[in-house]
Amino acid sequence: MKPIQVLIVDDSMMMRKILSKMIRSAPEFQLMGEASDPFEARDMLMNQLPDVMILDIEMPKMDGLTFLEKVMNHKPFPVLIFSGHAKSGSQVALQALELGAVDILEKPQDLTQSFDEFKELILSKVKMAARSRVKIKSNAGSALASQKIQALDYDQTKCLAVASSTGGTEALKVFFAGFNGWIPPTVVAQHMPKGFTKTFSDHLAKMFPFEIKEAQDGDKLQANRVLLAPGDYHMEVIKSGLHFCVRLHQEPLLHGVRPAADYLMKSVAKHFGRRSVGVVLTGMGKDGALGLLEMKKAGSYNIAQSESTCVVYGMPAAAVQLNAIDKSLDLADMSRHVLEHLKKKSAQAA
Repeated sequence: MKPIQVLIVDDSMMMRKILSKMIRSAPEFQLMGEASDPFEARDMLMNQLPDVMILDIEMPKMDGLTFLEKVMNHKPFPVLIFSGHAKSGSQVALQALELGAVDILEKPQDLTQSFDEFKELILSKVKMAARSRVKIKSNAGSALASQKIQALDYDQTKCLAVASSTGGTEALKVFFAGFNGWIPPTVVAQHMPKGFTKTFSDHLAKMFPFEIKEAQDGDKLQANRVLLAPGDYHMEVIKSGLHFCVRLHQEPLLHGVRPAADYLMKSVAKHFGRRSVGVVLTGMGKDGALGLLEMKKAGSYNIAQSESTCVVYGMPAAAVQLNAIDKSLDLADMSRHVLEHLKKKSAQAA
């Protein structure tokens, strides 16, 4: 196979040297070049695009976020942010994802002392980024939001369960935009580290007319409320008296992640069955596939994001391969399809 071409952009000579050593240590990667600032990187990009660019944020002449925006507007390709200024949960990290970065990695205090451990993480992130699809940003979200979808009095005992990972922060915005003023009780497992989910949910809450919050133990499921599983916590749905609510716990990582969508989906299958809708968006790995299969066996209706609109077609592909999906749709069509399905189910129950 052709090696993955990597461009490193960092103003620190020491950091470029360390990252270069990591890239050169594995035969499946090849160092395309190093740049000490965005202008130097721009000149390199005029001749050749790498498969992945590792980009710092705080640099002379032009900061990394400004350069990232210019790259995504003109020649979009996978970018991995590697910076001490992009801490998990920070506005900087969230902005980088909004601008099109595939993933964020925070620089450790002393990379020389954790070289071997961090090398594996860096290389796995670069490999994942190389397999991702980066698209020119569109106004799909705002266009969907402007569409008038009649909010019917759906049965509020239904549940919408969503799984997403790499690329999911932007995919969720497009997905939620299609629910114009009304959304069924919704639970979401988005793979994010501790601290990031609070910033992300607060950001989403300002964009949409329904409630979106980082879940707290015991939060009730209700119409016009979206509960996002906190980073480093698994989330499940339980029955509490006459209500359904969420339970948070820190059982071991599943598929290498916490929160894991499989925990959430399996609990939704148990308590809602045919009164549920399962959704899997862009993401790397196979989390959510088994949970969606249990939901389908219990009678739910499940949809997956189409390969052509995914950043990484890993999680949807795994669910499709298990025959856990009823229909695959482009991202821009998914929320409308959910509403149409709920409308149909409500009419049948009437």
